[in-house]
Amino acid sequence: MQAIRSILVVIEPEHSESLALKRAKLIAGVTGAHLHLHLLVCDKKHEHSALLSLLKAGLLEDGYSVTTEQAWNNSLHETIIDVQQAEGCGLVVKQHFPDSPLKKALLTPGDWKLLRYCPTPVLLVKTAAPWAGKVILAAIDVGNNDGEHRSLHNAIIDHGFDIASLAKAQLHVISAHPSPMLSVADPTFQLKETIEARYREQCRAFQAEFDVDDKHLHIEEGPADVLIPHFAHTLQAAVTIIGTVARTGISGALIGNTAEVVLDKVEGDVLVLKPQTLMDHLEDLATKP
Repeated sequence: MQAIRSILVVIEPEHSESLALKRAKLIAGVTGAHLHLHLLVCDKKHEHSALLSLLKAGLLEDGYSVTTEQAWNNSLHETIIDVQQAEGCGLVVKQHFPDSPLKKALLTPGDWKLLRYCPTPVLLVKTAAPWAGKVILAAIDVGNNDGEHRSLHNAIIDHGFDIASLAKAQLHVISAHPSPMLSVADPTFQLKETIEARYREQCRAFQAEFDVDDKHLHIEEGPADVLIPHFAHTLQAAVTIIGTVARTGISGALIGNTAEVVLDKVEGDVLVLKPQTLMDHLEDLATKP
């Protein structure tokens, strides 16, 4: 989060109060760095230069560095990614508007596509509630302990630590673990207690690095897409931070990405990160003509 130099803020002209802009101003205001805000309206039918000029004037008056743009390229997520690439923005901030269950059954929601294909972290804003003094929930999967997943876990907790520090909030970390299976060869996974102990052991390094005590670490049995929303609700998390491997195609449709399921179930804002190799791959795709 600290390394971000510019934020792409998606403006929705039909909504009078931009929650995305409110969040971007908060991040820019508290980081101490001189973050640049690039405001984007995605629309090919109507002209929004007056609105963008008004927003820009207000932000400049408040001391923010800001540029504006209206664009459209085939679809909402493609337009956002094109502009993110052109402007070199390190974070995309967009307000989330849930689709109806019927529409979701027929079409992949635009925000899901943005989470799958955007090469940078995406913050989807769901509420105007302040972050200050609240809980920031970082969700990781320590069962996957290869280098790429360890790197993703560190990025998730790193962002959570940054946001918690900036907002003077509490950082909590959750990892779901599988149910015991007597049939598996490894005796560790035959008992709930030994599974939990293994998972806790995997968390020791980041606990020491980010000062996360056992009270703020939750290792629980069950599916991640159920446990994460449950804990987000119980702790009244202002932001839930999750990683995604961004499945696409039939596998994505059948299995569903945890990030997408969680997005629709939690009440607070959602920040989604990806493994570095996947972000590099998506960046390559985004820059191809």
